[in-house]
Formats: sequence, C-alpha cells, structure tokens
Amino acid sequence: MYNPKWFREERKEVIFDAIDRLPFGTLVTVTAAGVSASHVPMLVDRDGGKGGTILGHIARGNLQWRDTVPGTDGLAIFMGPHGYISPTWYKSSIAGGEVVPTWNYVAVHARGPVAFFTDEGRLLDLVTRLTERFEGGSESPWKVSDAPADYLARELKAIVGFEVSISSLEGKWKLGQNRPQGDREGMVAGLKARGGGDDLDLASEISRAEGTQPPT
Repeated sequence: MYNPKWFREERKEVIFDAIDRLPFGTLVTVTAAGVSASHVPMLVDRDGGKGGTILGHIARGNLQWRDTVPGTDGLAIFMGPHGYISPTWYKSSIAGGEVVPTWNYVAVHARGPVAFFTDEGRLLDLVTRLTERFEGGSESPWKVSDAPADYLARELKAIVGFEVSISSLEGKWKLGQNRPQGDREGMVAGLKARGGGDDLDLASEISRAEGTQPPT
C-alpha cells in the first residue's frame, strides 16, 4: 500500500497489538480466475514461524480455498478506526484557507505464503482459540466443548482453515502526523464533538500519534 514515511508504523509488536484489537479482516488470494477475497475474523500467532502467522477459517463452500493458486502469497488486511476529517477543524484553515478534506485511518497488511488445511485436530484447535478470544469478556463464556461431540465434528467438516506465514508486515497510521500540532488538536476536538462511528477511537489514535510534519 502507499505508505509515506510519516505515516509508517514499523514496530512489529505495535502492529500485532493492532491486529489483536481489529481481528475482523479480509483475506485476499490469487486464483486462476483472478483475485478472491473473504471477510473473516483472524488471529495472529506471534510465535508461529519466523515472522508470525495469521490464522482463520472460511466455509468449505467458499471455493477460495480450492481455487487459490498453490505456492502464492495471501494478503490479510485489517482496518482500524477511520473517519472523515473536515478542513474546518484545522487551525491553519483560518489563515490562508489552503486546506482540503481527508480521511484518517489505521490499516495493517500482513502478506506471505498462504496454505489451507482440513485436518480436524488443527481446525478444533483453531476454533477453540477463536472462541476463547471472543468469549473472553463474557461472564458466562461459551466453550467449544459445550457442543455435542457429533455435532461439532459435523461443523468442523463444514470449514477449511488457513494460515498466512508472514513475510511482509506493513502498518499505516494515517493520523495527520504531517500537519501542524494545532491542526491535529483541531482534528481531535472535531472528532470528539461529532462522536459517531469510530470518531472517539480515531481521536484517541490521533492523540497518541507523534507529529512528524515533513519540511515544506
């Protein structure tokens, strides 16, 4: 992705933490017919392989697993908080008016060889990990073992797991780091006042980001 240096996040643990917070993403692969994409929750295994591994599953009826060209890379995309930024929020708009709207966001791309698997043991481990991850905040969490064994076995046959062995990891935190501090403060105030969708989370990300305004 286009990623100017003032937006680029290269710290691996920061990017992995973002994936943990933003687990619903898009798996993109190459098939003989073109590009295929599935929107699914995923996990990052920080210890899996040299650079980490992205794990998830798709429906067996989703032919992406069968049609993906063997030996090709997959791309897992995760989108963080994002939102429209009005130029009226910039303090610099008062002096000169040379400003335009933009869209700020957090995005992660994890790329590497993709492989699909149907082994029941691996699938059971995967769905158990996914369930524990998303039931973690519940007072009475549902467990995979709560399902009857025969029913669970049938359900596992209806999915196919995948793993992307990460060879390239990109993080883009487009949060106005290239604008003056006053403009970034104006973005935060404007987002908090609007207060819809991802606005508050995006305001928090902007507040944490350090300004790296390039020379003009």
